[in-house]
Amino acid sequence: MACRYAPMAERVLHFDVLVIGAGPAGLAAARAAVSQGVRVGVVDMQPRTGGQVWRSDVHSGAPADARALLQQVAGNASITVLTRTQILLAQPGWLLADGPTGTLQLHYAALVLATGARELLLPFPGWTLPGVTGAGAAQALAKQGWPLAGKRVLVAGSGPLLLASAATLQRHGAHVLGIHEQTSPAALRQFALQLWRWPGKAVQAVALRLQLRAVAYRAGSMVIAAHGDTQLREVELAGPSGRTRLACDQLAVGYGLVPNTELAQLLGCQLQAYGAHQQVQVDALLRTSVTQIFAAGEVCGIGGRDCALIEGAMAGHMAADAPEAALRLQPRRHAARAFADLLQQQFALDPRIRTLAQADTLICRCEDVPLAALDSFNDARDAKLVSRCGMGACQGRICGAALAELGRCPPDLSTDAGRRPPLFPVRLAALADSFTSDSQGKHP
Repeated sequence: MACRYAPMAERVLHFDVLVIGAGPAGLAAARAAVSQGVRVGVVDMQPRTGGQVWRSDVHSGAPADARALLQQVAGNASITVLTRTQILLAQPGWLLADGPTGTLQLHYAALVLATGARELLLPFPGWTLPGVTGAGAAQALAKQGWPLAGKRVLVAGSGPLLLASAATLQRHGAHVLGIHEQTSPAALRQFALQLWRWPGKAVQAVALRLQLRAVAYRAGSMVIAAHGDTQLREVELAGPSGRTRLACDQLAVGYGLVPNTELAQLLGCQLQAYGAHQQVQVDALLRTSVTQIFAAGEVCGIGGRDCALIEGAMAGHMAADAPEAALRLQPRRHAARAFADLLQQQFALDPRIRTLAQADTLICRCEDVPLAALDSFNDARDAKLVSRCGMGACQGRICGAALAELGRCPPDLSTDAGRRPPLFPVRLAALADSFTSDSQGKHP
């Protein structure tokens, strides 16, 4: 069936503040900006607002702590929310997006980047077996109604996301066999001893652990291989007492998050190192290196939901030209970022995890590229041209982050690092429509 789009003139939208991302940071930015009396647009790829952390559950809907903000944004006539919409390309002052009704030109006076983060997945023998997913991905699947009743699930990796994922899986009927945290018992104790500085975080941690009180929690234990034929059968673990194997139906393994910086890079925003990866560089008031572009939340470095809410509000006020309101939030931001720094320090990856991939371990799942095919490359561009690594559907978001973590292809922090549109796979009809509108002179 042929795609029918409205005339381009009807698909040009103008906003005082445009927010990219409808997670906690983006929604907080929209609420703050609209409180200053401006017109706000919010764009997100997902069918519903809330982002990954506030993804709606098929059984209970949006989390209770998210509902007020979600309702405030949805019910405000000065906020236009565009879901199922992705950004294709960027030019100064406007973005080209593809949505359910075709392409849209989104013009803005100020832009807030709240593009969030994605899960960091690291390769090990058997990581591509059916039944092996990311910890965050397993949580998302459970919320969407993936059948889990009675399934034996092992949760492993690093960071607080493991507890949240295990709790969601258990609530949806999974039999959680255990939580295997790679950080050492000593580092975990140091983390726990400092939680008093953030009482709210301590309460959250205790509540999750009580919910999972029947589930074993092993520190200093890591996945080294997954075994099976056409399906996951066993997981091999290495811990303080040696190696062991556990039979299970599903493995949910994750090693934290990686900031989504692609759009920022396309816009020419300066990046800076974030461990082995990159984040958007911002000043104390969340201004990027590009005038009238602000960034908030995980794209500025992984900080969690509370930090994202604070930074989103700051960025929204700044984008609406209300710096005094943003300044009042700085002490809360400093406290939230201090907690994020503690997490990064105490849950640092064990170096052995970076050595698990073997010569025949697939690194690029999209294009079936094994580690051995990349041995002679230390540059992402050369590896891509020769092996097609990073040229699949995910556009290097999975394998690129993995290779950076393995020290194979360090990220390019320059503002002209070769990032090209479109940022995501796009329908040919949308591309054709954008070219047609351009040829008619309707792009600025």
